[in-house]
Amino acid sequence: MPNSVPVTDNKTSITPNSRDQQLIQWLSSQGYRSAGAIKPMSGDAGFRRYFRMQEKGSDVIVVDSPPKFCNNQAFINVAERLAKQDIAVPEILAVDLEQGFFVIQDFGATLLADTLTPETVEPRYRQALMLLPKLMSGEAAEQLPLYDADFVRTELNIFSEWLCEHYLQLSFDDSDKLELEHCFNHLVANVEAQPKVFMHRDFHSRNLMVLDNDALGVIDFQDAVYGPVTYDAVSLLRDCYVKWPASTVETLFGEFIPLAEKQLELEYSIETWKRWFDLTGIQRHVKAAGIFARLKLRDNKDGYIKDIPLTLSYIVDIANRYPELTFLAQFVENRVIPAVEQKSI
Repeated sequence: MPNSVPVTDNKTSITPNSRDQQLIQWLSSQGYRSAGAIKPMSGDAGFRRYFRMQEKGSDVIVVDSPPKFCNNQAFINVAERLAKQDIAVPEILAVDLEQGFFVIQDFGATLLADTLTPETVEPRYRQALMLLPKLMSGEAAEQLPLYDADFVRTELNIFSEWLCEHYLQLSFDDSDKLELEHCFNHLVANVEAQPKVFMHRDFHSRNLMVLDNDALGVIDFQDAVYGPVTYDAVSLLRDCYVKWPASTVETLFGEFIPLAEKQLELEYSIETWKRWFDLTGIQRHVKAAGIFARLKLRDNKDGYIKDIPLTLSYIVDIANRYPELTFLAQFVENRVIPAVEQKSI
């Protein structure tokens, strides 16, 4: 789940392994004379690796995306679809699907996250929310994987397995399991109840780039699905990496609703929209907390552990507003958060 634009790591050098040699040879075969001078970049939580290369005075991004682990065809398909919807996405300059190598346009190094302050957050987020109707539009969305009940339950179980059991070593009795499943069922039903649209699935300020013309470019869209209408809005407004005042979130979400209703050509009550938004956010934060733990334990990526407390605070805050989710709020507040704090000592 967590991705962000890679940043050049000038302290790192290319390791002369066979995969790197294959990449350099492929770049040379494509006519890139600077293939031997690519600079490693950091920033992706998945299996992809990124490099920056200067060719004829301009920077491009080189991507090593092993086909065994990455759905590279999906990246191409979604990029083409978004470009047709007038969304700024990196142009694919060269590709080898069999080996999993790409050269793509360099959007620079200015994340939307880098531009956010209490004074700029509303206009900048408003700019990002204006992209969502474009993302929603187009007939191709229905061809994406469906973000259905099974998909959601698989993600929620990452929380139980990787954060609670493996990382924190918390035990569950039969009552705990039943109560947690009951709460998860409400989150699943909430996803199922919403209109389905194109869903970026990781639409937040680290996956939006500020371009030279001050427009926003979209990256890390390869995991897009056909899912609930509020998911991308809550990904942005209740970001796993930064928290803004509730009044700011409420104002911006209130502005998103008419944009979405116009695109959907449907109307719903404010109460319905609020519940969809709140429970979708809880579901996303439950999943994220589990993924952050899995990144550490399975993938040896420690950098996201520090983001777990914020995701848990969102769960407690929002779940406490819904009586049917009281157990989840109390479980996280009384058992999970203390265990996380103990791990950090």
